[in-house]
Amino acid sequence: MVAPVPAVLTAMQSELDRSFPILSKADPPAYFISYTVDDRQGVTVSGSNGALLSSSEDRGRWLQVQTRVGSYQLDDTHDIPGQQPSWTSPGTDVVLDDDVPVLRRQIWRETDRQYRAAVQALIKVKTSQQVQVQTAEGAAPDFSREEPHTSIGAPVEIRVDRKPWEARVRRYTAEFSASPAVLNSIATFTAEATNQYQVTSEGTKLAFGLVHYRLELYVQSKAPDGMDIDRYANFDWRDASEAPTDKEVMARIHTMLRETAGLDKAPLVDPYAGPALLTGRAAAVYFHEVFGHRAEGFRQKQITEGQTFTSKIGQQILPAFLSIKDDPTEKSFDGQMLLGYYPFDDEGMPAQDVQLIDHGVLKTFLMSRSPLVGIPHSNGHGRRQLGYVPVARQGNLIVSSSRTVTNQQLRERLIQLVKEQHKPFGLLIDDIAGGFTFTGRSNPQAFQVLPLVVYKVFPDGRPDELVRGVNIVGTPLVSLTKIVATGNKPEIFNGYCGAESGSVPVSAVAPAMLISELEVQKKETSTDRPPILPPPAHDPESKGAGQ
Repeated sequence: MVAPVPAVLTAMQSELDRSFPILSKADPPAYFISYTVDDRQGVTVSGSNGALLSSSEDRGRWLQVQTRVGSYQLDDTHDIPGQQPSWTSPGTDVVLDDDVPVLRRQIWRETDRQYRAAVQALIKVKTSQQVQVQTAEGAAPDFSREEPHTSIGAPVEIRVDRKPWEARVRRYTAEFSASPAVLNSIATFTAEATNQYQVTSEGTKLAFGLVHYRLELYVQSKAPDGMDIDRYANFDWRDASEAPTDKEVMARIHTMLRETAGLDKAPLVDPYAGPALLTGRAAAVYFHEVFGHRAEGFRQKQITEGQTFTSKIGQQILPAFLSIKDDPTEKSFDGQMLLGYYPFDDEGMPAQDVQLIDHGVLKTFLMSRSPLVGIPHSNGHGRRQLGYVPVARQGNLIVSSSRTVTNQQLRERLIQLVKEQHKPFGLLIDDIAGGFTFTGRSNPQAFQVLPLVVYKVFPDGRPDELVRGVNIVGTPLVSLTKIVATGNKPEIFNGYCGAESGSVPVSAVAPAMLISELEVQKKETSTDRPPILPPPAHDPESKGAGQ
């Protein structure tokens, strides 16, 4: 059964059919126009320390118009050397009513505004062409020629009773507050249904929807030396029936509390370089930061970028037992949802499974519709947050290995490396909050990954010791060659990645990784002492304590 064409798509197509024939003959001509409307319905319920913080529901529509002036080879978006690109893309709210004449009027006004802005930008581009040296990478076209795509799916929606979730966030954060070590706790439930509509002058016509539910848990404590101790956890699901049970959430809360109490008392670690073992989730974030961002196509094109891998296609940059792909067509991995799934990217291109590294050899880059010399087409990775311009971004980055051992064998190999290198201990990185990386050539080509749970592993058989106060640092070309073995059980990290085109949902999948040499530095910390008094409910001298 074919889904009916939504009224908003009808309005977009009707206005495009009217405006493009005229603007394509203007001086200068618009050679491409795209209309995108995101219709978002959201529910948010948040609690803190046993009480409700907020509970709300909203809906809105956001229109983004792109008018490209000039030609596929050279247009108003062309990078001007010495000038920072503008990553934001103006847009506007549009009415929620399916009133075609009103929608067309709003699209008409925004089209006129964007065409005028594009004309001004093209003048600056042509001027720079006359007075500035053009790079070899800049010789690539500004926009790729692609086949149009048509897909009209049924709209999605969410129906959420907020009352049960209000009770749950109260209950979860009250459980956190039962610990005297907790300074603050927050639990936030979000549900979002997004219907995206897009039409282009090339003939693309799309309507598709995505639903995402998330429960985020956060607890904060402070060590005696003033260091902030933060622990995070999240649950993600797509169908309302797949929500985590109270038993599952409470089990995660108790784990977080045990880790928080342990970290409060854990000793600090001095800067260190030596063998380290990253569990699967930690390894997944490591690859996202160290490799994934440097494989995004637009970074190979801009003169301001470090272009770490630009000239290395066909060369080995990883050990031969490792392969990496980015596959946003996958909804789940081993039964767990992948947050980086999408059917079409934000430029109307179908999502594609892209083999980035095959047995250590770099094969290609993640591509939007901004071509590279030798890579003329998109592979479905043009992504953005609302209000930004799409660029090549990661979706589901999946690392696989042909040299796997059990996690126990991996641990034994870690201890062996510690002994061979005459180190007093190795590190086990068990959980990571996230990280960041510098890819611009004005900065060192370095990355930093932010561990949450780290253990010292001793070669003499002593129990592992929980420690704190370190961040992983390094440079990509060296760090990626230090991987010597992997585990056999991939793990998943679901999160949001912030970069030039805003914050987008991503996943990373990897097995545990043994690294022969990993460097850690001291973590930035606060010098504020913990509160002078304990929490009221845990103060035996307080009137009504424990009530």
